[in-house]
Amino acid sequence: MAIRTLIVDDEPLARRRLMRLLGESADVEIVGQCQNGAEAIEAIGRDSPDLVFLDVQMPGADGFDVLEAIAADRLPMIVFVTAYDQYAIQAFEAQAIDYLLKPFSRERFEKMMVRVRSASVRGESDRLARQVLALLKQDRNGGDSLRLVARSVGSVSLVNVEDVDWIQAEGNYARVHTARASQLVRETLSSLSSRLPRRFRRIHRGIIVNVDRVAELKPGPRGDYVVILRNGTRLRFSRRFRHEWPEIFGAD
Repeated sequence: MAIRTLIVDDEPLARRRLMRLLGESADVEIVGQCQNGAEAIEAIGRDSPDLVFLDVQMPGADGFDVLEAIAADRLPMIVFVTAYDQYAIQAFEAQAIDYLLKPFSRERFEKMMVRVRSASVRGESDRLARQVLALLKQDRNGGDSLRLVARSVGSVSLVNVEDVDWIQAEGNYARVHTARASQLVRETLSSLSSRLPRRFRRIHRGIIVNVDRVAELKPGPRGDYVVILRNGTRLRFSRRFRHEWPEIFGAD
């Protein structure tokens, strides 16, 4: 039986590429294309596809809004499609079949299709749909702690923010340091700082530390300080960021 598939993406080129790749699979029937969340909600309700390739960032209703609008008994298997690593976190949390991070290779697409076929054969679509809805609800209610997506060659891993000691800017990316490793996150330090809990504070234009990991502050030259973490790491604390530490420096 063919896997009835719907493509949802606001980018015409992205839709065409998925159409072309899916068209090479004899067991896939493409039942439609949508360019926004409203069209997707209508199409899923009307056509009851088995599988949806769902873009996360779209004007108006985004991909997660689409899922929340669909009745539990109508929710298909989901493959999230996104250009942004941070949304891959939610794909993991929502227990989607898989996700595709743009731009993706043919090899990555084929690996994803292996997972889709396996889930379809095992009849897991209902279970996955329930997990998607339960975890989306939990995420909207703030139940899950923040996790960061770190990428290395051929793999993606999740880093619990509670495990992070400090973060440094590395060009347009950020390097996250934990007790076990340092990993690269494809997000700027400024973008990360807007999402991190309050216990993460800047000490330098290119450095954020987890306050819970700070063991000592020592005076340095020209009004600067040296931050010493519990693991012995020494970091420069620029006096420009004293205002972020009012409990130590007051409101100066």
